Amino acid sequence: MPPPPGGTVDFDVLLLGGGLSLLYAPLLAARGLRVAVVEQHRAGQAHREWNASWAELQALVQDGLLDQAALEGLLLARYQHGVCRWHGGGEQQVRGVLDCAVDAAALLQLARQRAEAQGVTFFDACRCLAVGANDSGVRVLCRRDAGELCLRARLVLDGRGAQSPYGQTDLICPTVGGVMEGLRFDPRVGDILATTQHVEDGRQYIWEGFPGRAGQIAIYLFYYAPRRSVGPGALQALYERFFATLSQFKSGRGELVRPTFGLIPGWSRLCRGPAAPHQRIVLVGDAAARHSPLTFCGFGATLRSLQPVSQGIAAFVASDRLGGRPVLPASLVDDRPLHTATGALARVMAQPPPNDPAALNTLLNVAFGTLEEMGNEAFAALLQDRMALGQFTEFLQQTSKRFPQVYPLVWRSLGSAALLRWSAAVGTSWLRHRVRWRAA
Repeated sequence: MPPPPGGTVDFDVLLLGGGLSLLYAPLLAARGLRVAVVEQHRAGQAHREWNASWAELQALVQDGLLDQAALEGLLLARYQHGVCRWHGGGEQQVRGVLDCAVDAAALLQLARQRAEAQGVTFFDACRCLAVGANDSGVRVLCRRDAGELCLRARLVLDGRGAQSPYGQTDLICPTVGGVMEGLRFDPRVGDILATTQHVEDGRQYIWEGFPGRAGQIAIYLFYYAPRRSVGPGALQALYERFFATLSQFKSGRGELVRPTFGLIPGWSRLCRGPAAPHQRIVLVGDAAARHSPLTFCGFGATLRSLQPVSQGIAAFVASDRLGGRPVLPASLVDDRPLHTATGALARVMAQPPPNDPAALNTLLNVAFGTLEEMGNEAFAALLQDRMALGQFTEFLQQTSKRFPQVYPLVWRSLGSAALLRWSAAVGTSWLRHRVRWRAA
């Protein structure tokens, strides 16, 4: 039940989930907000490394979470370049994309230490049971130590990822892998996207490989799929494929040092996206699905959101404390205009055309070859969600000239109705972006 009108609140902000979203806690506390973190295990733990560019990582310094020396100390590796390669095609190189491997566990431990020093309250081993919100605030019911705990706050940040009841999307990305040793790889190169087979059973399996500590590399195998098509046992089946086909990606006698697996929500932008029932419940991270529908770079999306989210929430709380009627800006957890365009490509990868297993790899090889010819800045801009819609249109035009079969391929995958929605969404996004640009 939502809280009754009036009364006191326990906290200004309740953060549900203590993974990547924990980065918000010390930033909000530094702005004078009373913050608490509810985590079903222990907040501040990580089970994988994260990758981003050096420029993207500067957000941690600019927002005051780290200084340059501390940031340097978190780097496990830096690469000369990254590669994308497609089965039956070529290899494309790009610089400055996902080229810094970050010690995620150390980063989250540091974020927790900073948060505790600023008075943030942690409810570890505490499972959220229900959330109710109205114009008076938010009430969260939790279970801890076999007892129930009821907390009241002005606002909730929901960073529970796929476990959030509000983070429902049309796509899902089953992912398995982890940190491995005993494999042969070039520590100077990151494998951003790679395929070693054509479509099988309606799925295009994709590899990633990011070197970390000496002798270690984080390897992941994943695929895009409609959410409704992924059922129980999907991750176990994917792990079986991971070990059965790993030798096609990297050679050597690999040993899994630290496993990582999960379901990452994805949103094609061809349907309604994740939405909370009240503005006092704010979705962040994977629960919001505002990361790229093509690359699923959640770490980069979170880094971009740190400043606008913390500023917007601080302003909301300040107004709420004075008894006003605060309104959170719609752009608080903003979606990039480019995502409206790349969402259709994600849907194509989730629903590859039947009866032509090689078609998707051929398209990807041509498309990424086009990006490489457009230059490193354009290549990096697409992978980092920075490409303007005008440049993206140029990219589509050049790709279609080199591969005219793209039109029937996309039509077979999406259907006419989805294509019309995509065209309308891209046009609307472009106009909205132009209006904001003129206003600025």
